Amino acid sequence: MTKAGRPRAGRSRRSSSAARAHAKPLKQKGLSRSSGSSKRAVELVDPLVQAQLKLYEEAVLLLHQQKYQKAKQELEKVVTGPSKEFADRAQMHLRVVEQRMSRIAEHNPRTPEDHYQQGVTMMNLGRWDEAREHLLRARKLSPKADFIYYAMAALDCLTGEADAAMSNLKTAIELRPENRYHARNDEDFAFLQEDPRFTELLYPERDGSAG
Repeated sequence: MTKAGRPRAGRSRRSSSAARAHAKPLKQKGLSRSSGSSKRAVELVDPLVQAQLKLYEEAVLLLHQQKYQKAKQELEKVVTGPSKEFADRAQMHLRVVEQRMSRIAEHNPRTPEDHYQQGVTMMNLGRWDEAREHLLRARKLSPKADFIYYAMAALDCLTGEADAAMSNLKTAIELRPENRYHARNDEDFAFLQEDPRFTELLYPERDGSAG
């Protein structure tokens, strides 16, 4: 009976030793996580890091909206920021943006929808001339498509052509009145914000109340 009891005692001691051996790395790992969290918290108090974070979030949103050219510009700014964590994240997203930009299919569009999609893609890449070419072809094939005029108005704003933008936006609204409400919150029309014609077109009820 005595001999049978010894091995059990030995196993118990070995188990205790093993448990203590495993406990030490876990404790150290926990301390590492704690110090890392503290460091990140200190970083986030820095106004420069906060600005870097804001840029990063805006860039990711632009990426999801497939506005690759704008996203690329924002991410490049984030990479030069003070926080290495956000810079590394931005670098990763930057590679994704560059890959997607390089994969834009140069197919041969045929339908108005094909030309429209290609035009919007070129707009998002900042390739204005190609965007206009596709949108003009789309308009020629489908002269009553409100979304084509709306896209052309946005492109006119991006290229600084106020008169053309107003004309195309007015047509888009005439073809589909709901476009008036979309344009009110569309950042692509920021160029027209100070133009009284833009206000009159988007907020006709103000003129009515004034009269």
